[in-house]
Amino acid sequence: MEKIQLGTPDGTAENVDRLAELFPQAVTEVEADDGSITRAIDFDALRDLLGDVAEGTRERYQFTWPGKAEAKAEARRPIAKTMRPEKGKSKDWDTTQNLYIEGDNLDALKILKETYAGKVKLIYIDPPYNTGHDFVYDDDFARIQSEYKPESGEYNEEGGRLVPNTEGNGRFHSDWCSMMYPRLILARELLSDDGAIFISIDDNEVGNLRKICDEMFGPNNFLAQITWNKRYTRSNNAKLFTSLTDWILAYRKSPSLSTLKESRTDKTNSIYSNPDNDPRGPWTSVSYVNPATKDQRPNLSYPLYNPISGNTVIHPTNAWKYERTTYETHVSEGRLYWGKDGTNTYPRLKKFLSEMVGAVPTNLWSYSEVGSTDIATKEVADLLEGKYFDFPKPTGLVLKMLDIVTDRNSIIVDFFSGSGTTADSVIRQNYIDSGTRRFILVQIPELCNAKSEAAKAGFSSICDLGEERIRRAGEKIRAEVEESNRKLKIGEEPKRVPDIGFRVLRIDSSNMRDTLATPEETTQKGLFDSADNVKEGRTDEDLLFEVLPKFRIPYSARIEERTIAGKRCMVVEDGLLVACFDTNVSVDTIEAIAKMEPVYAVMRDASMADDATHANFEELFRTHSPDTVRRVV
Repeated sequence: MEKIQLGTPDGTAENVDRLAELFPQAVTEVEADDGSITRAIDFDALRDLLGDVAEGTRERYQFTWPGKAEAKAEARRPIAKTMRPEKGKSKDWDTTQNLYIEGDNLDALKILKETYAGKVKLIYIDPPYNTGHDFVYDDDFARIQSEYKPESGEYNEEGGRLVPNTEGNGRFHSDWCSMMYPRLILARELLSDDGAIFISIDDNEVGNLRKICDEMFGPNNFLAQITWNKRYTRSNNAKLFTSLTDWILAYRKSPSLSTLKESRTDKTNSIYSNPDNDPRGPWTSVSYVNPATKDQRPNLSYPLYNPISGNTVIHPTNAWKYERTTYETHVSEGRLYWGKDGTNTYPRLKKFLSEMVGAVPTNLWSYSEVGSTDIATKEVADLLEGKYFDFPKPTGLVLKMLDIVTDRNSIIVDFFSGSGTTADSVIRQNYIDSGTRRFILVQIPELCNAKSEAAKAGFSSICDLGEERIRRAGEKIRAEVEESNRKLKIGEEPKRVPDIGFRVLRIDSSNMRDTLATPEETTQKGLFDSADNVKEGRTDEDLLFEVLPKFRIPYSARIEERTIAGKRCMVVEDGLLVACFDTNVSVDTIEAIAKMEPVYAVMRDASMADDATHANFEELFRTHSPDTVRRVV
């Protein structure tokens, strides 16, 4: 029986595997520190295969800072952590496809990568802007828990890793870059080939962030540096300039995302009219003249015929935009417009509104279109009945991104979720177009200051605030759907309530004890204690959620509890996986599970009733369901 290897994968080993696929000649074996033989990459051999490479003291274009190498290593470093379900904090646990994760987002991204790599269409994050008054994540694991002071409100309950980053810090920019770098490495792996990431930022770090993203995604995958006009009034408290804008950097995963369109609005449609009563409806026109000269494009230089004046037209210097055969098609379809009286010197090409599929997005987003910081503050305050967030983002801003990038069943991730605007926006967009988009939000459980208005209102952490905001936003949309359905006209289809629930998961240490010990560390009592390798206080659901990513089964999967031959089992996705972590599991239960023919089956090694059960485990599956992948923990 094969045991499941718990913890997240080793990123270095994964990279070695990738290189080995591309360059098997560069694979070698070396002796590790513990004396074992392990596979490695022979860089001399790899250099011979690749030819000239930049190394050593050779000058090259690069962006670096103190701590960058460690930031790269941190992204690859495995962790022995898991997601634990929090049903009491969740909404619509049994039916929802949405996730809210409480914990450090670096841990969350490492765990999520196992299941969601290549599946996320849009990532939107609003990280700390590094203004000198922000907290950043401290990824220095050498610091012990006793050094943190959770009562200050600056850290989470588990020792936090949120530290103030003041301008007096000698590593002010370096610490911020080191925080962002490993998280963006992992974020890129979550994106689908046609996925994109949008990142809000201001002037303090936009230059550094763009260099990091150019390195991470490639400058050819840069989409836009969007200007968000976030305010409409200046602040006279400023001594130099008042900032009315923020930036949003947009990058794609790969050229597979080749076209972007946003929904048309009354404003984008306003340029269309029908002055000649064309039966095809409103249209606009574009020039037929090519910026290129005749000498540059001789194949696009030919005479045109004006059917109204009867004149033949030749441009004196420039070519036309289209080849002759295309021009003849335009003529036959009546697409050339020579002016109301046919007196235009050159024709224009009709573009009909009915043929337009969306509009090309621009890199200037006005508060009048997507909302302002004032609107965002009011949105959250109205839902939570109090002002608890200083700089939330408006739902209109995220709705714009959803409209441009996602389709109706996309997965959206936000790992700096804060006030929960992304979840609110996803639910609302699903209401607008009857979509089934799913969100995954991550937020470190930063404590609310005991003297804050949020604490006085009964909220202990940012997670509590975010979760409550999502609950209330969902109920608000439910009320809107019900009100709309009460006003239906005869023959109209009623709207459905979108998925307004979410499963809350909390990042914690692995459910399994660390049973590795040297002979000197081993005692008789320790041997008895390690017979059951599950930590005290951990439930069957905890175990299930630790093994789900090993089979790439999403955390939103349907889970049904069943009694099989007298033992408690969990059936995932109607038999995709059957898990049994009960005690004293007999041959009867294993045989019954095998007869269900699941794709995957998993149980605890310590759960088997006796040696006979151990001995018959594999044989029962070979007899009744040989294709089932079976594992033990």
